[in-house]
Amino acid sequence: MNIAATIMARKARLAPAETTDVTVEKDLRIPTPDGIVLLADHYAPQGLGNRPTILIRSVYTDRTKGGFLGRLIAERGFHVVIVSGRGTCGSGGALTPFVSERDDGRAVLAWLRDQPWSTGKLGTFGQSYNGYTQWAIAAEAGPELQAMTTSLIGSNAYDLLYPGGALALELCLGWITMVANQEKPVVAYLSTVARGGKKRAQAARRLPLTEADTIAIGATAPHWRDWIDHPHADDPWWARADHSTTVAQVTAPNHLISGWDDIALPGLVRDYRALQQAGREPYLTIGPWQHWDAELSLTTLRESITWLRAHLLNDRRQLRQAPVRLYVTGAREWRDLEVYPPAEARPQRLHLHPDGGLAPGLPAQSTPDRYRFDPADPTPAVAGMSRLIGIPRKTGDGVLARRDDVLTYTSDPLPADLEVIGIPSAELHVTSSLAHTDFYVRISDVAPAGTITHVSDALRRLTADQPIDEMVEIELAPVAHRFERGHHIRVQVTSGAYPRWDRNLGTGQPPATAITMRTADQQLHHTPTRPSAVILPVVPPTATQP
Repeated sequence: MNIAATIMARKARLAPAETTDVTVEKDLRIPTPDGIVLLADHYAPQGLGNRPTILIRSVYTDRTKGGFLGRLIAERGFHVVIVSGRGTCGSGGALTPFVSERDDGRAVLAWLRDQPWSTGKLGTFGQSYNGYTQWAIAAEAGPELQAMTTSLIGSNAYDLLYPGGALALELCLGWITMVANQEKPVVAYLSTVARGGKKRAQAARRLPLTEADTIAIGATAPHWRDWIDHPHADDPWWARADHSTTVAQVTAPNHLISGWDDIALPGLVRDYRALQQAGREPYLTIGPWQHWDAELSLTTLRESITWLRAHLLNDRRQLRQAPVRLYVTGAREWRDLEVYPPAEARPQRLHLHPDGGLAPGLPAQSTPDRYRFDPADPTPAVAGMSRLIGIPRKTGDGVLARRDDVLTYTSDPLPADLEVIGIPSAELHVTSSLAHTDFYVRISDVAPAGTITHVSDALRRLTADQPIDEMVEIELAPVAHRFERGHHIRVQVTSGAYPRWDRNLGTGQPPATAITMRTADQQLHHTPTRPSAVILPVVPPTATQP
């Protein structure tokens, strides 16, 4: 019996173990076609006969520091194989995140098929990057892959690292810091990461951005430089890191789990919807969590083991009936649905008005609202998806209230509760003095007492041959939120959310080499012929409430 596994099982409220007799084979060698050797650990439950295999592929320390995870899954009836990705935790080669996972995954699958204990029934497990490694092999694993649990991640690395076409600067700097230090002893690792906030802040402001890695971690990170060198989605370099085109081909049942404040939620929901549209029957769980929340990790563990047992061992006793379970923020309650977004959701347009109002009716003829975005003093991020390993910054809505580069539009008090469940969007009629600029939209809930709750946001990077003058569509982050009676809906528009996204320097030069900055003069139009608006997926109260 392993004490760490026992404690974790109790905290996660796992079903009882089938056995506590688990043998472990350490540092098994898995060759890849290019001559690299990956290291793996195998956890084997004893006395249960032939059992399916659960595969976990990780670039983190799951194998070397998190062995209790393999043990507690094995205790619940599975062989478990944890493989360290190339360049990490003893595996050969250099770390090449995202782009090497399909080829390395093929090598691992071939190795698994040759093992005497393999039954030909396979499940995959893991959250965050370990969910991405599942997508990398899902379409070509064949009928042996019979269950997946991709949590806290989407299938397309570009969408994670460049959401809306702009670099997720804080995420990327935090991630390279984490992986550069993760193999240190725990105390030294936590101390290094905690002390590195100021360095990451300095790195974020470094121009050109290529050299930011040397400030953040004191060394060159080739993967960071690869990301900076390829800022565009249509660059062929990203083809090996994009598995979204094959999601619809995947037949293995999948339970996707995330939180409303998780950095990877938009990509995960896109994968869920692609599975739905392909006729699959995925499960979806989204709670009031950030990427690193302990409750989210425990929920993911419990729900994943339940899912894997249901589909690999035909044990459906703990499996809930409803495919979708959401925590509705604002209402502060869990809700079970058949599908997300619910079929009852209907788009409701709220137009931005010249007096700072927000209402369904079209605005009157008016002059545009204006502001100036200066990349030397970028608009700060104060809310939104959780920071992985963050950069010290001021937060709170008072920061934005004191700036003149933010436009704010607020509704009248709501006469009744309004539930928004689905994916909001914005249509902004804008003019910019530049051909290269960003627009950021944020939706908030303002209580009568003035308390402001973040609901959804997104940023979109624009690149053109001439100064921008067009209608810009922006898909915001998925939501399930109740605006209560008497509350206000607030929409804010600006051109940055730094350092969550990198600042747009306004020149169109590649981020790897750009050092020159240009100020953007921005206009937001709100007239009968150019009506800027947000579109909310509104659900009638009786459609989803118990």
